[in-house]
Amino acid sequence: MIRTCDDHGYIEGESCPVCGDEGRHVLDGSRRTRLSKFMSGALRHFPGDAGLSLDDRGWTEYETLVDAVTGKYPWATPEHIEAVIATDSKGRFERRGEQVRAAYGHSVDVKLESTETKLPNRLYHGTAPRNLDAIAEEGLKSMGRQQVHLSKTPAEARDVSERHTDEPVLLVIDARSMEQAGFEIDERGVETYTVDHVPPEYIAQVDETTVRNTETRRRDESASRDH
Repeated sequence: MIRTCDDHGYIEGESCPVCGDEGRHVLDGSRRTRLSKFMSGALRHFPGDAGLSLDDRGWTEYETLVDAVTGKYPWATPEHIEAVIATDSKGRFERRGEQVRAAYGHSVDVKLESTETKLPNRLYHGTAPRNLDAIAEEGLKSMGRQQVHLSKTPAEARDVSERHTDEPVLLVIDARSMEQAGFEIDERGVETYTVDHVPPEYIAQVDETTVRNTETRRRDESASRDH
């Protein structure tokens, strides 16, 4: 759920993680999910159907999005839209003053600006086993989206792929070598990176045992720092 704290703004959960105040209830979890899915779809895939007009960078008028959402869901309020954008953990939305856009994931024709970011040496992608032969021959292609989506961590890649398959296979991408070869890889949102294409020579299948050991070690190190 989303609540709002007088001192720290919109928050997720039962209380503010900074001051512990319960704040005021804004939106429950199920309605938040419905609004987020509609807003993502409208800004990425069907702006015209939602009554939106995107410019060549994907921006649209914020008030037009508010009108689209409140017209679709009579119970929704402008505060709900603001809260969903402010608390989205994946960074799916960008708002600049009176304009808003999806940060990544478009299937409609937009051209997002390049980002200046320090790339990790490796990025990850999850896929279904049935796709492995095609990936070995052709690499990763954007398919229905404008670009290939890569994840910063194996856990994030697994989480994304589990929406589409019950048996995800994790792939590791040699992002550093791709960058050195001139590929443009941009950071979008939180833990998401995009690129036009990943050739097969930069892709390897992840050893799940190594991934589990690495994730366990990171959790243990994080717990030790907290104590």
